[in-house]
Formats: sequence, C-alpha cells, structure tokens
Amino acid sequence: MTSKPIKIAATVVVALAAGAGIYTYTRPAATTATPGASSPVSEKPGTTPVADTAAVASQLRDLLANFRKIIVLLAGEQSLPEGARDEARKVGQALFHENQERIARLDAALDQLMAPSNPGRFEALDSLLSYIESDPALYDADRLAFRELLQSMLADVAKDSSLPAIKLHKRISEDLDALGEIERNYEKEIRQIFGNLGQRAIELKRERWDDYVAQLKKRYSREQILKENGIVVPYALPPAGTVPEAKPAVKKEAAEIFGLGLPKKTIVLTFDDGPHRRYTQEISAILKQYGVPAVFFNVGRNLGSLDAEGHAKLNAGAEVSRKLMQEGYAVGNHSFSHAQLSKQTGDKLKGEILGTDTLLKAISPERAALFRFPYGARNSEGMAALADAHLKSVMWNIDSLDWADPVPSSITNRVLASVDKAGRGIILFHDIHERTVKALPAVLDRLVAEGYQFAGWDGTSFQVAKSAAPAPEKVPVSTGYANSWAVVIGIDDYAKWPKLQYAVRDAQGIRETLIEKFAFAPERVVTLKNAEATRNNILAAFHDKLAHGGVQKNDRIFVFFAGHGATRKLSSGRDLGYIVPFDSDPAQFATDAIPMTEIQNIAESLTAKHAFFVMDACYSGLGLTRGAGSSTFLRDNARRIGRQMLTAGGGDQLVADGGPNGHSVFTWTLLQGLAGKGDLNGDGLITATELAAYVAPAVSSVSNQTPAFGSLPGSEGGDFVFELPGEMEFLSPNTAQLSMEAIALNSKLDAKPAAASVTVKDLQGNEQKIVTPGAVPTSARQLAQRANDRGLQLYKEKQYAQAEAQFTEALKLRPDFALAANNLGFVFYKQEKYREAARWFENTVRMDPSRAIAYLNLGDAHAKGGEPAKAKAAYATYLELAPAASMAPAVRQKMEKL
Repeated sequence: MTSKPIKIAATVVVALAAGAGIYTYTRPAATTATPGASSPVSEKPGTTPVADTAAVASQLRDLLANFRKIIVLLAGEQSLPEGARDEARKVGQALFHENQERIARLDAALDQLMAPSNPGRFEALDSLLSYIESDPALYDADRLAFRELLQSMLADVAKDSSLPAIKLHKRISEDLDALGEIERNYEKEIRQIFGNLGQRAIELKRERWDDYVAQLKKRYSREQILKENGIVVPYALPPAGTVPEAKPAVKKEAAEIFGLGLPKKTIVLTFDDGPHRRYTQEISAILKQYGVPAVFFNVGRNLGSLDAEGHAKLNAGAEVSRKLMQEGYAVGNHSFSHAQLSKQTGDKLKGEILGTDTLLKAISPERAALFRFPYGARNSEGMAALADAHLKSVMWNIDSLDWADPVPSSITNRVLASVDKAGRGIILFHDIHERTVKALPAVLDRLVAEGYQFAGWDGTSFQVAKSAAPAPEKVPVSTGYANSWAVVIGIDDYAKWPKLQYAVRDAQGIRETLIEKFAFAPERVVTLKNAEATRNNILAAFHDKLAHGGVQKNDRIFVFFAGHGATRKLSSGRDLGYIVPFDSDPAQFATDAIPMTEIQNIAESLTAKHAFFVMDACYSGLGLTRGAGSSTFLRDNARRIGRQMLTAGGGDQLVADGGPNGHSVFTWTLLQGLAGKGDLNGDGLITATELAAYVAPAVSSVSNQTPAFGSLPGSEGGDFVFELPGEMEFLSPNTAQLSMEAIALNSKLDAKPAAASVTVKDLQGNEQKIVTPGAVPTSARQLAQRANDRGLQLYKEKQYAQAEAQFTEALKLRPDFALAANNLGFVFYKQEKYREAARWFENTVRMDPSRAIAYLNLGDAHAKGGEPAKAKAAYATYLELAPAASMAPAVRQKMEKL
C-alpha cells in the first residue's frame, strides 16, 4: 500500500469532525451509502477487501474543499444582508450534507485501513499521522477538524495490545493534546489574550484565525461558491432609477414554529442530531445546573432500527433518550437518516418521518410530537406528511453554527450577538460536538445574567414554567466570568514596622494557585512583594491596572494581602481598620496606611461582576454588611454584583505564623480550601461563602484567631466562584505527599466535619450564620472526577483507607476511568498489597494502553510481588514509551537487578 494516497486521504477527514460531525451513535453500515455512488472499498473474490486509496483520496479532497468553503461562506456572515446570509447558510448546509453522504461511503474504507488483519496498518497509520502532524500545507485551523477522527482512531488502536499499537496510542494521545492547545490558541485570540503554545508532535504554526480565513479566501470566494451551487444573490438595494417590488408578508408561525412569536426575552434551546454517547449527557448535566428546559431532536438511526414488520429494535442510544425524557426534556423527531427531505418523495419521505416516530414511541409514548427537518430543508409533500402524522414542524431563528465553527468562544459570541439582535427565539445547537458542550455554559451565564427566561414544550406550545422557586439544593451556581484578575500583596521586610517571616511566601503560594490551578492569566495577576508594596503602588494597582486597565462587567477580581493590619478608634467610638503598606510609619499610619473605607470605595468603583478580598492580617472596623443567610441568592448569582471579604482575625488578635511550608495558619488553611476542601457540597465549585465556611471555623479551632467574613456595602448578593479543575495526576513514586507537620495540622483542621450552617464573626464582632449552598446536579463523569480528586488529596495526607474509598467511588461512577484505576492501584501498592495493585495497574493499561507511568507502576508491583518476568515486560514497555523520561535510567537499573 503506497503512502501518498493515504496521506491525501488522511488530510481531509478534517471535515468529518468540524465540517460535518459524527451523526450516528455507531458507525453506519456501508449499505447506507447513496445508491449508485462509487464505493471506496474494492473486493476481489476470495480476498480481504482493501481500501481503494485513489477513490478515498478523491472523495476526501472533496470533503476538505467543502469544509474550507463552509468557512469562507460563513466568515463575517453577520455583515451580509439578510437574504445573502440566508443563501450562504443554505449552501453551507448543502455542502455539509454532501459531506455526510460521503462519510457513510468512507467509513468502511477507513475501517479496512485500521483493521488488525491488515498487515500494513501501522505503516498506513504512521503516514496518516505524519500528514496531520507535519504537512506544511495544513494550517492550524485545518488540524482542529481532526479531533473527532483522532479520538475514533484512539479507540480503535486501543483494541490492539501489541507494542506498535501502544506506541501509536501514545502518539495519538499527544496529538489530541496539541489539538487542544490549538483550540485554546484561537480561544485566547478571540478574547485578545494571544499567547505562546508548547510544542508536541504537531508543530503549531500559531497563525491568526483571520490570517487562516484570508488564505482560504485566496482560494475561494463566497460569490463563486454560491454561483457553483445555483445561487446568485440579488442586490441588497434596487439599482438607482428602479422601483422596488412589493413583497408579500410571510406568516411563518402559522404552519411552523420559528420562535418569532415568543414573548420578549424568551428563549427555546434545541439540540439536533443526537443522541451522542457522551456529549448528550454532558449537555443534559449543564442544563440541569441552570434549571432550564430544552428540546432534543433525535436522528432515528442513532436510536435503533426497524425489522421487516416495522417493529422497533432499540440500541444503546435509545437509553440516552429515555433518560432525557425521564428528566423532563422534550425529545422530538429529526428524521431517520438525516437525509435532505426536500429532495425526497413518496414512501421514502414518509419512512424518514414515521420510522423515527415509531422508535421514539417505543422508547416512551410521551415523546414530543415535534419534528425538525434536517437542514431546514422541506417541501409541501413533507409538510403534508407531518400533518398526517400529527407532528408539528419546529424551525429556528438563531443558528449557533456549531456544526461549522470549531472554536467554542466564537460560537458563544455568535449566539449572544444573535440573541441581542432578535430579543427572543429558538436557538439551534447540536449535541454531537464537544465545542457545543464548551460553549453552552458561557451562553447560559450571559442570558441568565441579562434576565432571559427559557421556555419548554408543554405538549401544545412553548411555555415558561410557572412553578415555585426551586429548592436550595437545586440552585445552579456557575462561574460565568470572561476574564480573571488578581492583586496579590505580601510584605515581610517592613521598613519601620516589625518584620514578618511568612507573608511573601503566602503571597507567592496564592499567586501560584491562581495561575496554575484556576487558570488566571499571569499578566492579569499583579504581584507586589516587600519594597514594591508601597502605598502608591498598591493604590495604582487598583486604580490604574484594574479600574482603568480593561476590567469588564463579566470579569472577577481576587485580592490577597499578607502583612500588617492596624485598627484606629475614631472619635465617634467606631473602629477603622487599615492595611499597612511597606513604607508606612507606625507613628502616622492614619495618614500613610490604607483605610478600609478606601478599599470599599475601590471595590464599588470596579466594573467587575464579583470581587473577593482576602486579608491575612488582623484588624477590625471594616463596616461589612452581613453575608447572605441562605443559598437562595445563588440562584441569580450571574446577575448580581458581589463584593466580599474574608479576614484572618479581629483587631485584638495576632496572625498565627508557623504553619506548614512557611505559611501562616490562615493562608495554609485557605490554600487547603482552594485545593478542594472548600468544596463543601461536592459540586466542583467553591464559592466565597463555602470558602469562608471552611476556613473560619478551621482556623479558629487551631489558633486564637477568629476569621471574619461578609459582604461590602454595594454588594447585591453575588458570590465569588472558583471552579475546580479536574486533577489529572497519575499517582507514581514521584508523587509528593505532605510533610508530617502538614498532615498533623490538616487532621486538626478537618477534625470537625463541615456543617451545612456555620456561625462566624463579622468584622464588627457580631455573630452571623452562613449557609453553604446545596450541591447542584451534575453528570456521573463529573462526579467521578470529583471523587478521584478527593482521593488524591487523601492520598497526599496518607489517609489510604479513605483514599481507596474515593477512588473506588470514582470507578463505580465511571468504570473506564483509567486515572482512578491507576490511583487505586497505587494506594494498594503503598499498603504493600502488591497483587491487588498489579491487577489495577493491568486494568489501567487496558483502559489507556499508552499511559507510560502505569507500566512503571505495574513493573514495580510485579517486582515487589515476586513476578520478575512480568516486571521486566512492564518495564520494557515503559522504556519503549518513555525512553528519555527522568525515571528511565532508574528503570534500566531495576531491570538489570531482576
């Protein structure tokens, strides 16, 4: 098999993912190809079929051309006149449809290429990957479209346990990581945060998106593409001297639902082309977090098939839809094969409609009597068929274009701009794309913040539910921030005040946590240490770098100060607190320190949605307002401004230094809270309220400090939110555990289990009760990640039994979770249960065959368990996958000793 045609073939599967998407729950059979079309698979009598690479190359070149044409058609399409924009979208959908028809014919050829029976499969796959990784003709944006293809290849290669397959698995995994960086590159550029990317197997060119589109426009023009597809767009305005023709008004809502008749600021969310084995459930979990309804339009072949008598045979996809119906979502009909029904007639047209209706009724008689024509393409015969079947056609007036746009933030911006213009309507999404999953929370955050309501299907029309307010445990909380800013200050070497030992290290620890764990951009974290933290510099950080430095209304600001605090009693008898800058004089701190009244003024002047001030200093007199006493305010968290503060203690107290790793007790506890202990309800989000509920009683239990928490004047009840990222560390001999000092302190901090209601002080000395919010609904996948993360924390504290229980819980929720399997195995290993450890490391490499560290762990377990031959084999695989790793020399030494 020659490599050149394969390289060409590899290229263009670009369109399988971004230009076209994967419609079927499982791959469609080769028989779904268009009748009369040339097959990409040739077969000689008595031989195994082989891929006709010339036919594959030809069809794939057409796929790539269509993918690029779609981008040209839709680039800047919002600036087109309405008629031209509609035509561009129609042609784009037609090109998209052509790609879908090709995919059915190409799947069989690609399966043959990767089949274990093909002796040349590794050479072929090497050529394909080399093309994706390094062909100079490909732009970064072209490569974005390979993600779903590579994910499919990864699953196929994982079925082969040979060493070449394991190496390919590792290579494909690295390519997927690089594609993730390419996507983040465009995400950052769109938000004007363009940055450098690391190098992996794929060499990133880092061209701008606009540059990529400009290159495509040199190859294609929108006008020519439309003309080739039978469309010539008329003038937006009639030529001079002519009289415009009157156009009859079209009442679209009479026969179909477009969303134009919805009340103002009312939205209907719809998701086409599923169910998808992964993304549909993730979208459902997001919708539950926000408490909003939606309609899912299913493709019949993703649900099952019909036998000769017309009886339904449901597949695994049907279970996804059954769960959607049980959760209260409307599930409608999107045809059987996603054909372009405007070109169908007779029994074939009716079969596309009635076949899926039969499958949906087999899932539940309560299926929604709704139909959406694929691509919006319909004819009068199709409309009559719907009427006979008692189905209502649902269209849309806001298209996310997530089927064509590979960048989540671009999808978000498009939807929000369209909603701003229309003011109401039906949004078209697809639940078969990862980028839709990424874009949806940002869309919902903005719409909720702006007061939009969401309508669901009640059986006869779209209505906004008039139910009572949800119970507190159902309250959705989400970050919804555009950008994250921080001011971090630490002062040890005071010029005239007593010197401190821990403040700078505290500030550095907070800075690292914000950047490394919570993805704050380093350039947006202003850090002032020692002599840098003068009064003028601190105020300039707020006034110049924040107030006038580009902070927007959907941003968040985190402020941390570690240093001296002071309290002065005013003539009125009221206390006034100060933070003490580097250059303050104790004899005149009332004039050269920074009073908290000034901090309050700064907080009110900031345009950010939420600001959270954390002060590792003791003083009183902040004039805080009382914090919210229940979680009900979180329901509208995206709408409400939040200005909150947490301090280390009152004016008559001293900060307790001497905590682990050179931190104060307060900051150490704060860092533990941000590491995950502050997620009191286990939903993956840490609100400022939760953090205070964890930190305040914990610090009080091990020191003489009584931390205080509250909302600054001007706050509207908003709550600052940290979203915990999933921990991806595979436990190994290199995993650091906490020192005995840290473990001892943490055991004291966690001695008293967190309560739903916690009493803490405000800075005026009064007691207040704060209530942590109930857990929001989430997916099993997210719950598994949270359990793994808790297990990792417990392992580092050497609480092995509890860590084992958490990793076990993660695997119950997600049986194919390789990370949790490895980590469970390593907990057994640390307890010298080597046979049990080996079993779980073997499970890990079955789930993730290219995970090098798992082979190292497996080798260690076999070596300790008295299985030298198995240990050597595992070590050898580790060295094949990671020959230059830092642990490779030690592994070679271990092999020599066996």
